[in-house]
Amino acid sequence: MAQNNLRLVEGKSVDKSKALDAALAQIERSFGKGSIMRLGINEQVVEIETVSTGSLGLDIALGVGGLPKGRIIEIYGPESSGKTTMALHTVAEAQKEGGICAFIDAEHALDPVYARKLGVNLEDLLISQPDTGEQALEIADTLVRSGACDVLVIDSVAALTPRAEIEGEMGDSLPGLQARLMSQALRKLTASISRSNTMVIFINQIRMKIGVMFGSPETTTGGNALKFYASVRLDIRRIGAVKDRDEVIGNQTRVKVVKNKLAPPFKEVLFDIMYGEGVSKTGELIDLGVKAGIVEKSGSWFSYDSQRLGQGRENAKQFLRDNVDVAARIEMALRQNAGLIAEQLLHDDESASASAAGSGAVDFDGDAAAEG
Repeated sequence: MAQNNLRLVEGKSVDKSKALDAALAQIERSFGKGSIMRLGINEQVVEIETVSTGSLGLDIALGVGGLPKGRIIEIYGPESSGKTTMALHTVAEAQKEGGICAFIDAEHALDPVYARKLGVNLEDLLISQPDTGEQALEIADTLVRSGACDVLVIDSVAALTPRAEIEGEMGDSLPGLQARLMSQALRKLTASISRSNTMVIFINQIRMKIGVMFGSPETTTGGNALKFYASVRLDIRRIGAVKDRDEVIGNQTRVKVVKNKLAPPFKEVLFDIMYGEGVSKTGELIDLGVKAGIVEKSGSWFSYDSQRLGQGRENAKQFLRDNVDVAARIEMALRQNAGLIAEQLLHDDESASASAAGSGAVDFDGDAAAEG
């Protein structure tokens, strides 16, 4: 290792500009050209690339138009809340832009039929079902270092079982093993992820802490390292059911941006996840349109630009499915008003989610209906 030849001198007698130039020259000799530079020189700073989540409302809530590339993302929540659905929507959007995507299925539970319905191109999707957590993270490291992968999904952190645990017996106590594995892996992965501009999405499960008297007892698996390394953390919850009379046809879902290093966090968005379809884009257009004042609601009637969309939310959704040009115009207007909508998501959704959580279900016309 190169010895530091710079002498420590008195602060009053040193020319700071010359001293800085000498220090920079020595760093470049020791570690190579480009190891240190001025951030704004030659205007090399570029905007962060993003990939849509498949939900217009969530893209707006994230503040940058989607999930950032070259960063670590964590999506967590209870069972059957839509975590894998959200990740697969992101994969589908990345594939539409020509990106290469990989899915590390540590849970061995990926449904290819459902993935295809969400728009995922299975022929171009790389999939791995590793035996151990170490194997899964080594595969992830190799794919990231290749620089060829745009989106990498790991489903899930809880299923990344350390080799020592698999080779041991049931009931063996191995405290902190998975947390140490995750901490080491993230230390290695972070720099490679940034250099290769790969988005790595970790899906995580929640557990309950014992003996918590105040505050939420919920915690995520795999230790605390992922919480620090993640640039975006999304908390996704099922807060109700979408019903067609007595038949449940989807879930009403709430996503909260718990952490965001790129824009203000703590925004919430509500949308429907329909069975066999994924995120209901037309439902979002109506809900966000009403919130932004683009779609007018009078009683149970919805209208846009003096044109009736339908009576009841489901009829309006069907109208937008049949009239793609009208849906495109509403979406364009919503994107132009993204700043206003994002501000409302920060301030208004707390009361909206509270009222929705108190409701057991949502019927086919979007009105609150008691479950049971």
